[in-house]
Amino acid sequence: MKSIKNIKNVKLPAPVIKRLPKYYRFLTEVYNSGTKRISSRKLAELMGNTSSQIRQDINWFGNFGEKGHGYLVSELREIISGALGVNNAKKIVIVGAGNLGKAVGSHVDFRSWGFRVTGVFDKDPSVIGSKIAGFEVRDIAGIAGFCEDNRPVAAVLCVPRTAAEETVKLLMNCGVKAFWNFSYYNLKEEGITVQNVRLADSLMLLSHGIETEKYSD
Repeated sequence: MKSIKNIKNVKLPAPVIKRLPKYYRFLTEVYNSGTKRISSRKLAELMGNTSSQIRQDINWFGNFGEKGHGYLVSELREIISGALGVNNAKKIVIVGAGNLGKAVGSHVDFRSWGFRVTGVFDKDPSVIGSKIAGFEVRDIAGIAGFCEDNRPVAAVLCVPRTAAEETVKLLMNCGVKAFWNFSYYNLKEEGITVQNVRLADSLMLLSHGIETEKYSD
């Protein structure tokens, strides 16, 4: 019998959580192609995983596959999206409107991944007043009032490493508790959620892969 657990009550192991975005990406591609059902074997082939690992991961959400028929793509995608929270447009601000901030603000599809940009900030007079992705860059000196009015829960940190610690403390005082950190500052404050993005690490892993011809994601 089909049985789907209440996602809010599911305590997932860290390795499973790390694989969820990959599941969501591939399931979205399959869903957009018009495929209705998919087997664990086929999904494993697409993701470069094993079918047993796929089944173990999905079983954390309940027993809802049908033997011989696989999983309903729309149903499995909805369950994974619920676990990731990508259907809830959480408010986020971009802090740092230099080249990196411009690139992130202009090219990342925040709405598809669970966020809605509400403002862009910088302290450099040369960029204040310019626009990124339709948002006028505001002076960070006014961010406390903005946060009080708009209640963003997260921030994209595109500031220099030397300015990161001070910026994080300012944002935390404004109620921001989650950070997508591009600053190369090793952010690990207590009571916050952090994803530290280190592009150089990825590039070095690419270099390693070329050297060994064994590494792939």
